[in-house]
Order: sequence, then C-alpha cells, then structure tokens
Amino acid sequence: MTEATDPDAAAQDLARQLLHPHLGCVLFFCSAEYPLDKLATALDQHFGGVMLLGCTTAGEISAAGYGRGCISAVGLDLRTFAVDCTLIRALDSFSLVEAQQAVERMLGHCRQVNLAPVKDHTFALTMLDGLSSREELVLNTLSAALGSIPHFGGSAGDDNHLSHTHVYYQGRFLTGAAVVVMVNTWLDFEVFTTHHLKPTESKLVVTDADSSTRTVLELNAEPAAEEYARLVGVPVDELSGKHFALDALAVRIRDQFYVRSIQRVNPDRSLTFYCAVDTGIVLTAMTPGELLPNLRLRFEQLRQRLGEPVLILGCDCFLRRMESELRGEDQRMSEFLAANRVIGFNTYGEQFNGMHINQTFTGVAFAFPR
Repeated sequence: MTEATDPDAAAQDLARQLLHPHLGCVLFFCSAEYPLDKLATALDQHFGGVMLLGCTTAGEISAAGYGRGCISAVGLDLRTFAVDCTLIRALDSFSLVEAQQAVERMLGHCRQVNLAPVKDHTFALTMLDGLSSREELVLNTLSAALGSIPHFGGSAGDDNHLSHTHVYYQGRFLTGAAVVVMVNTWLDFEVFTTHHLKPTESKLVVTDADSSTRTVLELNAEPAAEEYARLVGVPVDELSGKHFALDALAVRIRDQFYVRSIQRVNPDRSLTFYCAVDTGIVLTAMTPGELLPNLRLRFEQLRQRLGEPVLILGCDCFLRRMESELRGEDQRMSEFLAANRVIGFNTYGEQFNGMHINQTFTGVAFAFPR
C-alpha cells in the first residue's frame, strides 16, 4: 500500500513493494481523490508489461487495515495464479453471447497455463462502475455464462461523493464500464458473503418505483421518504447516511435476506437505492446485530474448512464501515482486518454469484492445500 499523494511517487512506491520476476497480475484499489489520468500514466510506466486491474473506492483495506486517501494493492504470482480479464464497455447492451464468449476465452487461457483443473479451482472477480445502475443486468448475464464457477466482486466508489466512479483497465480509468477477472489457482479457496443484519416484523411495500433509476416514489402508498422516516422515527429533513447504515431495508429471497441500501433522499421525497428495486416488492426493516463478532465467526468458519488463510480479498460495503465509525468500533475492525490478511476496498455494492447486494462483506479466502 502507499499513502503517497503524488501519482508518480505512489506508483513508484507500489512497484518497489510488488515487482518481482514472477509477478503476473496486480489488483489495486485506490482513492478517487488521486488525479486519475496522471495516476494511470504513472502506473503504466512503473508496471510496464504487468497486468494491472483496479477501481476507485469508498475507502481502502490494506495490510494495515482501514485506509483513506491511499492505494491498496496485491500482487498475484504467476506460478500460483493464472489470470485473464475482460472489459465490458457497453453495460446496457451486454449480451449472453458476449458473456459466453468472454468466459470461454478466459477459461481457455487458464487451461493453456495449466496450473490446476478449471473445475473447483477457478473463480471470477468483477469490478463495476458503482454509479452505473447496471450491476443487475451485467451480473445476471455473466452468471448465466459462468455456470457453476463461483463469482464475487464490488462496485467502485468515489469517497462518498456520488459523482464519478471508475474501473481501471489497460492503462486507463473508465466510467460506465466493468472489468471481469478470471482466476485459476492450485491454492484452496472459498468465495463467501456475510452480513450482521437481522429482520424485524416491520414491512414496507414498494407501491410505486422507477426501476431504471432505482428510485422508489412510494412506500405503503405514501411518499417514500416520509414512510421511511416514520419507520425510523425521525423527521424527513433529518434523514442521513447514518440512518441508511443503521436502519437498513432488505428483500427476502427464499430463506435469506438481501439488503437494499438507500443512497439518498430526493427533493420530491422519493428514495434512490444502490440496488435494484421494483414496484410490488416487500422490504423488511432490518436491525443491526454485532458487526465484528459476525465477521469473526465467518472467518473462523473459513479457517475450519480451509486452514489458515494466506490472503482474503474483501469487498466491504462502505455503509458497514460507516456503522463501525458511528459505533466507535472502526479501530477494532481495522485491526481485525489487518490481523486476518484482508486486502480490498469499501464498495458501493457487493456482488455474489450473480446477485447485487448491499451492506455485506463479500470476498474470497485463500489457503495452502492441507
């Protein structure tokens, strides 16, 4: 990781830490505060010839734990990881044929490298423009093409400005795009997701919504912001990110609850969400459980199945980080992430096996075969 603010110094610092003869790929997660054009040029210059993939964040996770205004990165050794990637430039028109062709091409590369069999040794990672509102479309299509290959990822952030989020591919930061990364490895791994939120008895029915913009106009036939404010017990004008983090809403799919986080209150008292919403869905009010104990339990379950992880790549919703800060638990959380070798970023949404979700910790844990 680097906290250097000058783009050239930052790229040089990362290259000093990561470059070695067997470096095959670098995944990086950077603050949107950097001058991205200059950073792209500097990274390309200092990592010439190495596959470099990344995105902007709403906070970074490095070997030192939580960070802000910095760059966190991890290098993948080509003797252990076979990596290929695809850029999706036109998210609106991404088709199943394109997805199948991209998946087959990337799998072909993994087979050619021949580090490990494709089955049970391959997963996909996605990084998407977090303000594109196209995650569901892309993930549904990609999931159909991936079949049984596990998949996770995160939506790029921009330090909570909600202005421009970027992915990085072949020397450029891009908006309105997504990067799909196929990884094949002989290491044991598990793709996972977890959240600490528990359902309550309170329900809100979406009675009017614009699904194309993820905007809910009415809840229970009342202006959406007014009904949500009534639920959480505050005036509409006082609604803020604090309430969205601590008073989440979720949709139930079979026996699981998947959070649909609110992004903002609009002047017309509608609510814009980070995830797909549509007229007729029922949203359940959720109450926070214990954030750190939940993550500790999940990591212990991973440890029991895999052994001691050598690395966890993590996509941690920025609202979880906000909640830990509001509760004064952010330092403990940061230390826990560092102690468990987590590298990643705070996201505007998480992806897990074709689903776009919020307020989760989603990732992949690696361990040496027993």
